[in-house]
Amino acid sequence: MTPRLTLTLQFPAAKAFPSHKAILPRATVVRWIKASLFADAELTVRFVSEEEGRMLNRTYRQKDYATNVLTFAYAESEDDPVAGDLILCCPVVEREAAEQGKPLAAHYAHLIVHGTLHAQGYDHEVESEAQEMESIETDIMQSLGFSDPYVPLT
Repeated sequence: MTPRLTLTLQFPAAKAFPSHKAILPRATVVRWIKASLFADAELTVRFVSEEEGRMLNRTYRQKDYATNVLTFAYAESEDDPVAGDLILCCPVVEREAAEQGKPLAAHYAHLIVHGTLHAQGYDHEVESEAQEMESIETDIMQSLGFSDPYVPLT
């Protein structure tokens, strides 16, 4: 059975990044998230400016820079429903995609898959967990028609 998804999509950075919003229609974001879900979930995905991304990273992770994706997972145990917020920083995602020579949509897809897995309790702090998470991400990305996000493009 396919997990159910309740999704809130927020794009306060739309004025500054209209081309990003154009490649991120709701149906596309839903498809990427659903490919990454192993349980019913309630998620908010928010696309933000560098200022907001930096403020959130500084406030909640004590790191004074904007990062590509932040995941706030709210389940306190494995028995709790999957609930969380994914925050994607548009200028960071754009910069990374350009640096890595990847299409912007492919990089967004990867970060949304990555964040969705974090919301379900996956992590990459320990090498064995990182390998498992990267393997799952690669399988999901390939099922969505994208290349392995961990293999550098030449």
